[in-house]
Amino acid sequence: MSKLDVVEIWKELHRMPEPGMNEFKTGEFLADALEKLGYEVTRGVGKTGVVGVVRGKEPGPVVMLRADMDALPFKNEDGSIEYVHACGHDSHSAMVLTAAAELVDKVKKGTLKILFQPAEETLEGALAVMKDGVIDDVDIALGLHVRPVQDIPAGTCCAAVRHSASTFLCVEIEGKSAHAARPHLGVNCAEAAALITNAICAIKMNPALTWSCKVTSISAVSSASNIIPDRGELVLDVRAQTNELMDELLEKVRRAIEGAASSIGAKAIIKFPGGVIPAAIYDEDLVAEVAQTIKEELGADKLAPDCGGGGEDFHYFKQAKPNMKAAYFGLGAGCTPGLHARNMTFDTAQLSKGVKVLVAMALKKLG
Repeated sequence: MSKLDVVEIWKELHRMPEPGMNEFKTGEFLADALEKLGYEVTRGVGKTGVVGVVRGKEPGPVVMLRADMDALPFKNEDGSIEYVHACGHDSHSAMVLTAAAELVDKVKKGTLKILFQPAEETLEGALAVMKDGVIDDVDIALGLHVRPVQDIPAGTCCAAVRHSASTFLCVEIEGKSAHAARPHLGVNCAEAAALITNAICAIKMNPALTWSCKVTSISAVSSASNIIPDRGELVLDVRAQTNELMDELLEKVRRAIEGAASSIGAKAIIKFPGGVIPAAIYDEDLVAEVAQTIKEELGADKLAPDCGGGGEDFHYFKQAKPNMKAAYFGLGAGCTPGLHARNMTFDTAQLSKGVKVLVAMALKKLG
């Protein structure tokens, strides 16, 4: 029997949504809980992350169970920002904490490391905790994510979520202001933004692979409607099935942006505020072991086909340390209408299934 109720833990975490790198209440709650369970706890990892460690008496691998903690921002009608757990990170932390409670006195060999990671949504959390040495001694890393109804049926698990490489980039456009009655004297950043958008839409890639590139924000405004704007900004969301495809896509995006801007005399400066999140990099033998564990713990009919979509900074770990084994499974929780929807809900009764898989996988290595 678990020493904690995963749904009750989720309820507590759901009531304290916090943005990336500001998960102070969340971190304290999780750190206090780990300490009460008997873990050796380190706070403030990567600013707000939490690490808990318990060691067995016999030599063995270091197994890390990782959960993210941050919530998403949503703008209210009055312009204020409200944070909501619309991606299920509260459920991930609840499942990993509940698994930690079950495992604390069952680790016979090696080391169990629990990581509650900040700032997954802002693409900086994994990199921040890596700078603090979190994965330096890790041999196996395991993560999970609740899945929407569009991916896998509620009550099932897939052994691997095949995330795409993903990034967002900002394009700063520099033009030249002029009176709208004399447009030939200026360089219109609004027109440059339109040209860039059309150039992005004209990009072609291998249709046998999954990819997307879309403009998600445009701004080019001057102080009056009869003044040609000399500044503009676009934001793009870019995704690709593989890391190699992402490299090719970003080069085409760069050429499209710079060429479209220069065609009317504007200058485009491209910035990547969050870097490029790598596509999923897994060890297929570990994925197969996760699949077998799902069948053993939940039943053969509960193993769903692998799903894809979305991005995840968990994959920075494997990219930085290739000899570390990594797997990341999906829990069908009936998330609806979809992840990142402000009104996202899911079936909390499914969380116990995620706990079972986490515990069983850890015990295969440490028990």
